[in-house]
Amino acid sequence: MGEFAAVDVIRAKRDGHELSDAQIDWVVDAYTRGVVADEQMSALAMAILLRGMTPREIARWTAAMIASGERLDLSSVTRPTADKHSTGGVGDKITLPLTPLVAACGAAVPQLSGRGLGHTGGTLDKLESIPGWRATVSNDEFKRQLQDVGAVICAAGEGLAPADRKLYALRDVTGTVEAVPLIASSIMSKKIAEGTGALVLDVKVGSGAFMKDLAAARELATTMVRLGRDSGVTTVALLTDMDIPLGLAVGNAVEVAESLDVLAGGGPADVVELTLALAREMVAAAGVDADPAKVLESGAAMDTWRAMIRAQGGDPDAPLPVARETEALRATADGVVTAVDAYGIGVAAWRLGAGRARKEDPVSFGAGVLLRVKPGDRVTAGDVLLELRTDEEGRIPAARDLAAAAVTIGEAAPARAGLVLDRIT
Repeated sequence: MGEFAAVDVIRAKRDGHELSDAQIDWVVDAYTRGVVADEQMSALAMAILLRGMTPREIARWTAAMIASGERLDLSSVTRPTADKHSTGGVGDKITLPLTPLVAACGAAVPQLSGRGLGHTGGTLDKLESIPGWRATVSNDEFKRQLQDVGAVICAAGEGLAPADRKLYALRDVTGTVEAVPLIASSIMSKKIAEGTGALVLDVKVGSGAFMKDLAAARELATTMVRLGRDSGVTTVALLTDMDIPLGLAVGNAVEVAESLDVLAGGGPADVVELTLALAREMVAAAGVDADPAKVLESGAAMDTWRAMIRAQGGDPDAPLPVARETEALRATADGVVTAVDAYGIGVAAWRLGAGRARKEDPVSFGAGVLLRVKPGDRVTAGDVLLELRTDEEGRIPAARDLAAAAVTIGEAAPARAGLVLDRIT
């Protein structure tokens, strides 16, 4: 690998030039090894944000991030593998019912998940509200559980795309999180390195999503699908609506409880709809012949959930944590709920203690928001619109203001498009 001066690579991108394969390979490797300093990578990340990257550059950058660590070899797993990645939203607990459902259909689901930051929740935080459950598994345990149970949800090991871990933390504090080439390569380097054969991307669009508008979400989805395909992973993306929270529960333990309702054959219609839409995509991409709706109805997905939780030390029968303080927010007038703003509800849940401001912050497992209404519902003055839950009473006032502003009551609710806005292949 040739040696370059970091400042020359920064200048090249700053001036709008295309970086060579050799430059990209060197800078990602040198940054991982600590030869390129944080301030230099910060400058390069900002140049990438402002100048963009060609598809060739993004593909090479992703390959360099994968090459910074190990690639899992899942060839010992006899079932076809399929994974899902969501770009994050409010009430987005879909991984919880989806993973055991797809496994019960006959695929193996190697689900490497993350923690929440800001207003979007993290799958690992939700699962850690189950007594005894642990997020960390060794590579050998990961493969064994995939073979035996068919599903594993865990934290990515230290060895997978270490360049990404370093760069992710840096982007967070330098205002470069929004760069599409860096988002796409961050997500796809981990997913390709984990060794899955098929991948379905759930790219959220709307107020509670990272991507607020359809064009930006489509660009990201198209970029990631191309990266997956070029790496030999069957990849499909769905663009899905995140203007209103998914389901009725936003938090950690409350979202686990709602996921269990779905696995038991109930649960909110939108959560069931999106779980089934993604499950159909995953089984098709993996080449498995099964009808997820029938498998869900049979109770097989619940059996797989229990086996998956138990395999990682959790007790599927243990009661979930419940917050100490509860406050109901009531309608002040008669009318129809016209909007429930996902971002406002997400930030309210975060203020109640369900999320974290910094990576090292703890989360409160019982905290969150329980919605009692969705857009289109008719309400009378005095009806409960939502419930705030927290372990610290002092957190309620700020959350109350946010949550109250998030629910709009008017004459009639506007017509809404379906949950799935587009499909990118």
